[in-house]
Amino acid sequence: MKVKVKAGTVAAALALAAHALPAAAQTPVTDARDTTHAQHQAPFFTRKDALLGLGFAAGTVAMFPLDHHIAGRLQTKEERTGVLNQLSTGVEVIASPGAYFIGGGLYIAGRIGGWERVADLGWHGTEAVFLAEGMTYVLKGLVGRQRPFLSEGKDPDAIYFARGFGNGDYQSFPSGHATTAFAAAAAVTNETTRWWPKSTRYVGPLMYGGATAVAVSRLYHNRHWASDVVMGAAIGTFTGRKVVQYAHGHPGNLIDRVVLRTAVVPDGAGGQMLMISLPLP
Repeated sequence: MKVKVKAGTVAAALALAAHALPAAAQTPVTDARDTTHAQHQAPFFTRKDALLGLGFAAGTVAMFPLDHHIAGRLQTKEERTGVLNQLSTGVEVIASPGAYFIGGGLYIAGRIGGWERVADLGWHGTEAVFLAEGMTYVLKGLVGRQRPFLSEGKDPDAIYFARGFGNGDYQSFPSGHATTAFAAAAAVTNETTRWWPKSTRYVGPLMYGGATAVAVSRLYHNRHWASDVVMGAAIGTFTGRKVVQYAHGHPGNLIDRVVLRTAVVPDGAGGQMLMISLPLP
């Protein structure tokens, strides 16, 4: 029996997640820097996290039997000349290397300008991307899934254990671009929600919508299977959410105490110098 799936299936699934995730980002987590409420912090893993994880896991599993059909559908002449394909061209740059430039730029601007929240936003977004990409790299190497363009989208089950290390043709699962885009989206959404809770309704759809566009573009460019991008979105989302939650729940952690206490100050001779306040043992 053939299963028919419209070209927008994956986009719709990720868009649905993009709509739901901002609401999940509103889980109340007290900023531990406010010592008055530190003892009332929410647990690190919540029921909402579990439901979100189950949703992503189910989505990934559901895509496996559809990978072949979706890949073939998106490579037809009609889809290759469609609106979504045109929009996908070059959108990956937003995720990589864009996430590093944007995060790094915000961090530097915050340090120079003395804007603590901007520096937090830039650093935690970048930190989330680093961690998410690290996990993705290990999975890519271990799973060794063949990219769809090698088989013209006909062999989603071609998996060669550990072949992904050092061989980009076997690094399909999960999608690194999707991981990066969703890690940045989750970190930014959760960070800004702490400043202004109502911003979630605006920032969330914008950030997750952009991440969804990046994920779908990888399908149109025949670099990933549908299940690859769903798993990438899951890893990125959880990493972004938890990096921000951990950082604010543990303001004394060594990385933040070093990175976020670095500032550009006058050197006394008319110039500037970088000053790092190292934490005392």
